[in-house]
Amino acid sequence: MLVVVGGHSRNIGKTSLVEGMIRALPEAGWTAVKITQYGHNVCAADGASCDCSAGDDHPYALTEEREPGKTDTGRFLAAGAKRALWLRTAKGELGHAIPALRNIVASAANIILESNSAMQFFVPDLYVVLLDPAVADMKESTRRYLDRANAFVVIDRGATPFPWDGVPQRWLAGKPRFLARPPVYVDSEMSAWLQAWMGKRSAITTRSSGRV
Repeated sequence: MLVVVGGHSRNIGKTSLVEGMIRALPEAGWTAVKITQYGHNVCAADGASCDCSAGDDHPYALTEEREPGKTDTGRFLAAGAKRALWLRTAKGELGHAIPALRNIVASAANIILESNSAMQFFVPDLYVVLLDPAVADMKESTRRYLDRANAFVVIDRGATPFPWDGVPQRWLAGKPRFLARPPVYVDSEMSAWLQAWMGKRSAITTRSSGRV
């Protein structure tokens, strides 16, 4: 099963949401991949500022976390993921890494990707989008794929209306919507929904493989 987790802006808690989803479904034995795209003058090989080009020398870098810890991928392991990897690439250059990423997806029974941009290359079984009504910015990658979301997690800001112009209400209506109250991003309601969804997907997979 392939799950993609995105968010409408930076630094609104996507990693915490992924962490919570891993904890909610420990039996999945997740492979979790965080995808980071950097802007100009930042090296895709180590995530630090540099003067080199993120082109032919190192169009992407992929490393695996080995120990639970306070890094984002370390948090995935601490939450119960079987494997955790960090993929870095220059902005707009994710395509260079897709063959390697497809190999990881093919080798994992259940994989969760933290990235809106992955939607350009994959059709996931579940696409969950994190929204924060207090942040007016909306990334183009979110706007492009928002109508494909299966469920939304909305950071609880009381009665604050959604501030995003040009987002049709039909993209948001009629889909499961869960409230996040940081530091808790997956509450008991969402956890139960994820468990039910996982059970249904497992049943479909079993029937399609003829093991009923």
